[in-house]
Amino acid sequence: QVRVVESGGGLVQAGGSLRLSCAASGRTFSSYAMGWFRQAPGKERDVVAAINWNGGDIYYADSVKGRFTISRDNPKNTVYLEMNSLKPEDTAVYYCAASREYLAIATTNSVQYDYWGQGTQVTVSS
Repeated sequence: QVRVVESGGGLVQAGGSLRLSCAASGRTFSSYAMGWFRQAPGKERDVVAAINWNGGDIYYADSVKGRFTISRDNPKNTVYLEMNSLKPEDTAVYYCAASREYLAIATTNSVQYDYWGQGTQVTVSS
């Protein structure tokens, strides 16, 4: 199966920045849409950003537009989430996921993703 591993989380002050990385195994990474999701304590898992297989379709949640940037480097089998101007409400476990079937779109529905990473904690202090 495809392995997905996130890294880069940590504790930052409000206004700070973090860059999350997601590495996926396999030869077909470029055929996957990739998404970043987050889950805060007591909350549902929500999409943060998504990117289709070639980067031609990108989605951002309204709450992160202008602050977060999703990108991918297919030769490195890696997707990134650059997070700037972090706010306390950004505190959550961030998950990276890969979608095989919906590769052509930046799908935002978690059920459309097939492979998930273990999550990386992002904590933003006020």
